[in-house]
Amino acid sequence: MEAKISIKDLTKVFYKKESRVTALQDISLDIADGEFVCLVGPSGCGKTTLLRILADLEKPSGGSFSIAKSKKERPLQSMVFQERGVIPWLTVEGNVNFGLKMRHLPADVIKERTAYYLNKVGLDKFAKLYPKELSGGMKQRVSIARAFANDPEILLMDEPFAALDEQNKFILQEELLNIWSETKKTVLFITHSIDEALLLSDRILLMSSQPGTIIDEKRIDLPRPRNMEQVRADPLMAEHFVEIWNHLQDEVQRSRK
Repeated sequence: MEAKISIKDLTKVFYKKESRVTALQDISLDIADGEFVCLVGPSGCGKTTLLRILADLEKPSGGSFSIAKSKKERPLQSMVFQERGVIPWLTVEGNVNFGLKMRHLPADVIKERTAYYLNKVGLDKFAKLYPKELSGGMKQRVSIARAFANDPEILLMDEPFAALDEQNKFILQEELLNIWSETKKTVLFITHSIDEALLLSDRILLMSSQPGTIIDEKRIDLPRPRNMEQVRADPLMAEHFVEIWNHLQDEVQRSRK
């Protein structure tokens, strides 16, 4: 399958006065079109830095990456953050259609696409509310709806559910998978939750402590659609969980030496 995201020998170095910190070192990676990939690694290993580079919010110090474009008018990427992803002075509806209006799409297309994704995330009845009137889970629904509505080539998601309680987290994971199963967007998703990675992923990439590099991967062959009960009851998933847990423990200990 053709690579949607291709990364070759990517390195990122941050310079601070007389010191330098290598955040990423020699990252090489291909992600297929329509693949859902999770990045798992210890805090400070460069996961967010990698996403920011792919989002053109940071420049790499070395190496290269490319994102295959399928339609000229389609934006390359949308990014969903852990928090602060909504525009406070716009309504729910205005947040979701913001990217569409910036692209000057026809009014009927904007209206139809906005309504579709508001319905998909269960916010159609809250379209005229402002972010200050929403719960944390509802704000993340807005961010997800906006990202998908803008129809990007790839979705970059930086721990979008980390600040939510368990019940809201499970609900949004399910909603995300439902939308993804229809759109088959290419997704690169950061998480610290092993359960979440096993539920969402086609493939899990394991990163080392700083300087971050990819040192292993796990292919998740559990049939879709899947839910958390199936993940936790499956013997192979339990084996993956233990292996990923041990990896994280080893990397945390290594970073302290």
